Amino acid sequence: MHFEPSELARDYLERVDAFIGGRVAPAEARYEQQRRELAAAGTPHAVPGVLEELKAEARARGLWNLFLPHSTEPAHGLSVLDYAPLAERSGWYPQLAPEAMNCSAPDTGNMELLDLFASEAQRERWLAPLLRGDIRSAFAMTEPDVASSDASNIGTSVRIEGDEVVVNGRKWWTTGALDPRTAFYIVMGISDPEAHRSRRHSFVIVPADTPGVSVVRDLSYYGYTDQNGHGEVRFVDVRVPLANLIGEPGAGFAMAQARLGPGRIHHCMRAIGMAERGIALMKERAAERVTFGRPLASQGVVGEWIANARITIEQLRLLVLKTAWLIDQHGASAARTEISAIKVAVPRGVSRILDDAVQLFGGAGVSGDTPLALLWATARAMRIADGPDEVHLRSIARTELEKA
Repeated sequence: MHFEPSELARDYLERVDAFIGGRVAPAEARYEQQRRELAAAGTPHAVPGVLEELKAEARARGLWNLFLPHSTEPAHGLSVLDYAPLAERSGWYPQLAPEAMNCSAPDTGNMELLDLFASEAQRERWLAPLLRGDIRSAFAMTEPDVASSDASNIGTSVRIEGDEVVVNGRKWWTTGALDPRTAFYIVMGISDPEAHRSRRHSFVIVPADTPGVSVVRDLSYYGYTDQNGHGEVRFVDVRVPLANLIGEPGAGFAMAQARLGPGRIHHCMRAIGMAERGIALMKERAAERVTFGRPLASQGVVGEWIANARITIEQLRLLVLKTAWLIDQHGASAARTEISAIKVAVPRGVSRILDDAVQLFGGAGVSGDTPLALLWATARAMRIADGPDEVHLRSIARTELEKA
């Protein structure tokens, strides 16, 4: 087991670093200004022009769909381990860099799901424009009325009636639901309530303009509103062709696991990038800020924050790289424990680092004058998104106890 970057990975990392440092970083202030202007105009989910400029630039540079090894022409062939440091670098600017390279959730997970399980017709109609970046998508799994951390609780029905699928239910935290570019939802629901708990669910593609689909509201997290939104969505007697069912009826639970596994590598590596930006800001602040006649860097507690941050980042990165290596070598199922482990360890560790960074910046840290508050909110939300800590700890504990 070794994590030395391949020659291909080093080449892409240099190119990604040049793009993010030369184009994305300088664009951050413009993006934030355009978001404020769009919000003031009553369109908080409209797409800032600078984002489309960055997408065009990234595609021209060949930095496109890097998470999916055979998605481009010619295919770039990056492994999960190869992609990990690229995802980390994009985490320095999580609102801009991932989408600029067409590597942002929920589209990445939806593209992986469609790539693995979609019919040829579904690939042509939905996957191809996603890969081109012509449209966006949403993933509708979590529900407000049940504990969605246990997917068997899901109440949305995906009922097959002849050559149609009828969808009824209410979802929330449906990322992408407010984005005007979102063309379809991938909806998880119960297709056979009498089947075994692992065979009850199905996935179906629901075009966003289908009658009966309505976005009730957007959900903010810690007061932040994402450009693509996290919608509460109702599906009332929504009818779509049976051909919109992904894979076989009852295969949704297994598909969900296939979708979420590699995606957690992406999330965790981006979070480590967020932590790296946090520690970089801490070092700048510690060197330039003076309290009680001495630079903050000379205060022992500040040095401990920075040292502990470095230790934590190195530990977390090694665990994520190990997980990526296992997926490459043996598949996601062989890395189930490690996937759960990084999903718990990374958000916890990164949240602590960013919390210390906020503390070091004082009032500036909790304001919008630095990116720290938003980065912290994003890391803290990760402890709930894609399965709360407790579910992953339960899975790890069950595996460990079985060994005994």
